[in-house]
Amino acid sequence: MSKKYPIISVVGSSGAGTSTVKNTFEQIFRREGVKSVSIEGDAFHRFNRADMKAELERRYAAGDATFSHFSYEANELKELERVFREYGETGRGRTRTYVHDDAEAARTGVAPGNFTQWAPFEDNSDLLFYEGLHGCVVNDEVNLVRHADLKLGVVPVINLEWIQKIHRDRAQRGYTTEAVTDVILRRMYAYVHCIVPQFSETDINFQRVPVVDTSNPFIARWIPTPDESLIVIRFKNPRGIDFPYLTSMIAGSWMSRANSIVVPGNKQDLAMQLILTPLIERMVREARRARA
Repeated sequence: MSKKYPIISVVGSSGAGTSTVKNTFEQIFRREGVKSVSIEGDAFHRFNRADMKAELERRYAAGDATFSHFSYEANELKELERVFREYGETGRGRTRTYVHDDAEAARTGVAPGNFTQWAPFEDNSDLLFYEGLHGCVVNDEVNLVRHADLKLGVVPVINLEWIQKIHRDRAQRGYTTEAVTDVILRRMYAYVHCIVPQFSETDINFQRVPVVDTSNPFIARWIPTPDESLIVIRFKNPRGIDFPYLTSMIAGSWMSRANSIVVPGNKQDLAMQLILTPLIERMVREARRARA
């Protein structure tokens, strides 16, 4: 952790809604006058699209049907930790962009499925914002948790996550339900061993829970809406959290445990604004004071 150059790490699996969370953070940064630099987790994938396909085929031929982007070895986690460490010490670092589609290709000049060149962060930033799959990994080789000052988990219950992935991959990538199911099965080992443990390391978790039937996600015709969902917000250390204030400000919310609050699904953005704004404001204020 660094008083001078703090790091916020948001961890969520594919389709968990981390992009929506990123938009909420951008609103807070803009309103509070915070200059941030950011990392997208897929910038630290080890393979481009073609090389990943070849690696998957090689491992499958060798009897490994569990390798995926969720796997530690599919990502440059040592490099990610190095960037976290460098930023915390100096406020400097680098990142790149993984180009997903033609729109991003037109913007970056790099073909889809490939990476842009590494580029340094802008100078004089207040904090680093990470959003991706592996921002709170602790294993025998890396410890990203020790470098992050505020760690958030964003995850739906698993059937909802599958529904979101099936609908997204069919609509945006042209996959069949059977093809997406194969990907889900291949990812399950790494999901259990690489992704889930990170949610025990986070300071705050936001978990979306549908209140409609999602018992068979593979035949669901639509994704449950925010109005058909609840958000369970769990604080690792609830000390200093003003729960009466939060429940009074968020209509329809209640405490389910001494460290947890439940809010309507359409109030997630409001809840995040109320919870995170004072944390970020204090973090940035102390960082600016330390740098001065």
